[in-house]
Formats: sequence, C-alpha cells, structure tokens
Amino acid sequence: MNINEYERLTKLYIDSVYRVALNGCKSPHDAEDVTQTTFLKLWQHKNGFEDDEHAKRWLIRVAVNECNTLWRSPWRKNTLPLEDLPKEPIFSSPEKSELYYAVKELPTKYRVVIYLYYFEGYSTKETADILGISKTAVQTRLLRARQYLKDRLKEAWQ
Repeated sequence: MNINEYERLTKLYIDSVYRVALNGCKSPHDAEDVTQTTFLKLWQHKNGFEDDEHAKRWLIRVAVNECNTLWRSPWRKNTLPLEDLPKEPIFSSPEKSELYYAVKELPTKYRVVIYLYYFEGYSTKETADILGISKTAVQTRLLRARQYLKDRLKEAWQ
C-alpha cells in the first residue's frame, strides 16, 4: 500500500471506524486507541483490497476485533477505570433522549449490531460478515435488541 492510498482510505473511513470503536469500547479514549491500532494495521496490510467497500469492511472488522481484544485483556479485568464523563448530547425532544439512553444501556453485542444495521446501513448478511457471526445470530440479536428497546421505551413513554 502506498502513502497516497493509505491517506485516502484514512480520510474516507476514520469517522466510521471511530464510531464503531466507540460503540464497542464505551470510552472515547479507548475508541481513539482502537482507531489508531486499526489504521496502523491498515498501513501494515500487505494485500490490496478489491474496492473501497472491501476496505471499509476490513477496517470495521479489525476495529471490532481490537475492541474485543481490549475487553479480554487482563489489565482491563483487574482495574477499575477512572471515568472521564463526556458531556452528554443535547436532544431536541425527550423521546430522542430516551432512545439514546436505552440504546446506550444495551449489552455490547446488541449495541454494535444495532449500530451497524441502522446507522451504517449494513444488511444482516453484511453485518454478519463484519462481525464474524452467522446471519441468524445477527437477526436474533436485532430481534432481542428491538424487544428490549420496545419494552424499555414503552415504560418510559407511558
């Protein structure tokens, strides 16, 4: 990979990779580390990509793997993080605020699937390929996440 191709792919996909990392890590600092590691691996990647979509999928897959590695590390298991609480976003309506907090409360495996499906626009098959799980598992996670959100938001709006 040459420097021009690397810079082009970085500019094109750094926001998507960061958002995926932020959904997987829940911490802006960890998401920045995962993003940096992901793009370091892109620089070291020897094989080319078929097209830009193939590169994007590869980058997202690497970011998901890096998040998983981060959560499995012994350091993470034996420490308590000092949380720098970022300012919460301001919403135009209470419904949007409730939805944001409900999605944020989802377990990581459901939250990442919701993000890739609804916000990145991937199909269930594409999401399954990116996460390395079956299409049925993606559909099940989407169903469970939707059910949780339905139950949670029904209580909040009644």
